[in-house]
Amino acid sequence: MKNIQLHIEVNSGLYLKNPDTSDLGRKIICQSIKMINELGFESFTFKKLGVQIDSPESSIYRYFENKHTLLIYLVSWYWSWIEYLLVFSTMNIDSSSEKLERSIKVLTEPILEKYPTTYIDEELLNQIIIKESVKAYHTVDVDDENKKGYFKTYKKVVQRVSELVLEVNPKYKFPHMLISTVIEGAHQQNYFAQHLPTLTDVTEGKNNVSEFYTNMVNKVIV
Repeated sequence: MKNIQLHIEVNSGLYLKNPDTSDLGRKIICQSIKMINELGFESFTFKKLGVQIDSPESSIYRYFENKHTLLIYLVSWYWSWIEYLLVFSTMNIDSSSEKLERSIKVLTEPILEKYPTTYIDEELLNQIIIKESVKAYHTVDVDDENKKGYFKTYKKVVQRVSELVLEVNPKYKFPHMLISTVIEGAHQQNYFAQHLPTLTDVTEGKNNVSEFYTNMVNKVIV
């Protein structure tokens, strides 16, 4: 996996010009990830980004209508990348239970290493997903954006793992609710582990969040 160069397609409605097609576009994505992670989404602006990349603010608007669509772009890219990880982590595995456990691990573990697959720093992007991704769809425009397919990649990931749940137990009634709860809950617990550790049972050096959700899923779907 680490030696494969990935080309990830993102919904074209999220950008005015594909950032993956130019050096400036790639610089916008690369630096925006660093700045959103450092400053937080609320404090991040295209003006600050322009200063950082030594380019006029207007040049950024040629790629993205606003910082909200940029955030959705990053979230969409991330879930497409996670889908690749799910495929690679479960390939050549016959056991549905093992495939499900490996998938839960992919969904719940924080990214603690860099994958030289693209110019994007997946480790920092994972931190943005944990801290900021809910802001991509907790908005008044979510229904319209959903109709445009902006959240398709996230839903594909949930669908893929939900199908594994049904392979283990075809009679289980709530696979999508279960997996979306695992994903969002793991983000919350990983955030708590970093900033409000007494709200978790995470111990240093152990992947307690992944263990918790693996145990929960196994017990719920029996």
